[in-house]
Amino acid sequence: MLKKIVNKHTISLASSAAMPVIGLLVLSQLTRKLGKVDFGNYIFFLQTFLLADMFRTGFLQTSLIKFYAGAPKERAAKVAGSAWSVGFILTFGLAAIDLLAFIFYKGADANLTATLKWFGLIYVSTLPSAIAGWMLQADGRFDKMFIIQITNQGGFLLLVLATIYLKTIDFETVIHCYLGANVFTSLMCLFTGWSQAHTIRHKSVEAMKELANFGKYSVGTSLGSILLRSSDIFIIKWMFPTELVGVYYIPQRLMEFFEIPMRSFVATALPELSAASQNDNKPLVATIMKKYASLLTVLLLPIAVAGFLLGGLVIHILTGEKYAGSDAFNIFRIFLCYVIIMPVDRFLGVTLDILNKPHLNMMKVFLMLTVNVVADFLGIAIFHDLYGVAIASLFTYYSGLIFGYVQLKKNLNFRFNDILSVGYGELKKMIQHLLHKKATQQGNV
Repeated sequence: MLKKIVNKHTISLASSAAMPVIGLLVLSQLTRKLGKVDFGNYIFFLQTFLLADMFRTGFLQTSLIKFYAGAPKERAAKVAGSAWSVGFILTFGLAAIDLLAFIFYKGADANLTATLKWFGLIYVSTLPSAIAGWMLQADGRFDKMFIIQITNQGGFLLLVLATIYLKTIDFETVIHCYLGANVFTSLMCLFTGWSQAHTIRHKSVEAMKELANFGKYSVGTSLGSILLRSSDIFIIKWMFPTELVGVYYIPQRLMEFFEIPMRSFVATALPELSAASQNDNKPLVATIMKKYASLLTVLLLPIAVAGFLLGGLVIHILTGEKYAGSDAFNIFRIFLCYVIIMPVDRFLGVTLDILNKPHLNMMKVFLMLTVNVVADFLGIAIFHDLYGVAIASLFTYYSGLIFGYVQLKKNLNFRFNDILSVGYGELKKMIQHLLHKKATQQGNV
């Protein structure tokens, strides 16, 4: 059983690592080849697109996995088809709004015009691959998720490298690359059947309402989460020169190193938590939550220490001389001060969702967003630089941790002290299993 879990973690980890690792390679090329203003505008476009994408993801991902995972075949087809229908409504609704904005925008900002021009097409093109990813996650097919992510981000990287080779790279050509990679990935998902587009004929109004009723809370959580990440960028672009957007975004992206195992653990834990919740087994829900959150916390600690010491070298390797001597490294060190609580905070929120308490998770996220925005402006007023924005993040995450713990404690029997103790125990079991496996293999040679 433990061997199965380790293998599942390995595949999920590779799948979760694909986008951020290749994304960092893309970031490295863009920081070197784009001007600071063009790079800042690209980051602004990316955050805006991710905000819209998270609206759709929040509405559908958790609710689809919740009602699809472990369901009978007929019920699963009905849920999948209904998810497609809701996805169509959300996607083409936002694309229509973007089209109207493009038609009526009369400003002189060429980069904003380009963003409005391509936003809707990119948004529509990502729907099949998004639904395919959620279906595969619910089925535990992390190997196929890995292929999707490699295809998407790998294709984007290759197209960016092509524009660099042809010496045509600028803000708009990068947007073209982004569109091309997403179109190819979604076509692959449709032709392989991974997106299960054929289930649309099994949709039902009842299942659509079920997804929407659950999604209306989780979408608030997801929007709040992406706003939590993006609000710093929006505030910096508003209050500082555009060039500083890149300085702050670089350490933000370095935090992806910690998101890689976190996404892997969440993706692996969601189906298990969902199955335990559907069987109304709250003690098992608490056990699963503690196991994953605690083990992840223990595993991230040495990575955080290494990042505190070597983060400056990593930034230099990624970005070259352009951002040498900037505040990026010190900002990254400030971010590392809340790494230890990130896994617990994430799993508190996920577990609230699984226990049909998405409104509490939404309240948690919007509390954090409110604290972050207020603390950002206070930090800027006090420090007059990017450090004020970075320090605000500490207050943000600790406020969310406290709120999430208090609310989940009302529904599950667990103690905060269990987190580290369970984590060390799980890590010890995993190491013993790996050592035993190695010894067995050597004995068979």
